[in-house]
Amino acid sequence: MNKTILITGGAGFIGSNFVPYFCQKYPDYHVVNLDKLTYAGNLDNLRECTDMDNYTFVQGDICDVALLEKLFEQYDIRGVIHFAAESHVDNSITGPRPFIETNILGTFNLLETARKHWLSAPNQYKEGFENCRFHHISTDEVYGTLGDEGLFEETTPYAPNSPYSASKASSDFLVRAYFHTFGMNVTTSNCSNNYGPKQHPEKLIPKIISNCLAEKAIPIYGDGKNIRDWLYVLDHCKAIDLIYHNGKAGETYNVGGRNERNNLEIVRTICKILDEKHPRKNGKYAELITFVKDRAGHDKRYAIDASKLEKDLGWKAQETFDTGIVKTVEWYLK
Repeated sequence: MNKTILITGGAGFIGSNFVPYFCQKYPDYHVVNLDKLTYAGNLDNLRECTDMDNYTFVQGDICDVALLEKLFEQYDIRGVIHFAAESHVDNSITGPRPFIETNILGTFNLLETARKHWLSAPNQYKEGFENCRFHHISTDEVYGTLGDEGLFEETTPYAPNSPYSASKASSDFLVRAYFHTFGMNVTTSNCSNNYGPKQHPEKLIPKIISNCLAEKAIPIYGDGKNIRDWLYVLDHCKAIDLIYHNGKAGETYNVGGRNERNNLEIVRTICKILDEKHPRKNGKYAELITFVKDRAGHDKRYAIDASKLEKDLGWKAQETFDTGIVKTVEWYLK
């Protein structure tokens, strides 16, 4: 049986942690990694894969329908794990259009190409294609914001507040529609904030680390009390692997680390680790903290209830924030 799987956005942060993990774990899969290599994609992050026989890189855009059709034909793609997305909220405020194009249209193009390749009619897979699956990676931001109490569950109503989260919500609904209308074998995962090796320096944790090392001010939005649930990237990769192989068709699974921290706590933790591992010549890193004007429409708190994933598929986060953040800082120092 052909086991060729298309991974989109595999040169991005989460994708470039997932692809080497997946290629090593499943030598019988042929992984085709399609990435546009925007500013957020980096082939250096996939150096582990260059000599792997079961890995192929293709530079291209999920908005290019002709390319998608060619790849599905050429490699006879039997599964999709869809990471490719514009994901930086600040960028979606200054320039929303690429978010709409990549996250909505790109996802639609992928679904439509897969449907034509795998199904002969609604609810009718072609012979030999019955096990083809489309897994879509999304975010907890589609649920909006939480008060001081409560957690996002799979049944939480969608209430996206930024152009980024609105575009991801739209893509989630397209995936859902392809299950309910066409009987396509789809799964979706909505994850909390990821951190770990290979993350782009625009994001909070790498930005704090690089500013510390450059002795530059560490900017914190508003009062620094915005809370996120932090998930170590390799724990997320293992969750995606489980859902792709064992998840129930049509289902959504929330992935979270049960590690709520406010932004100020994150910064202070990193400063403390760096004080030990890479001390400043004068003073402590925390002296670099500066408060800046809050982000427009900044959600107060996100937190995920991952109990469905834990109960149904046996997933458990292996890193706590305290262990994962040390590994992360050490990776950036190296």
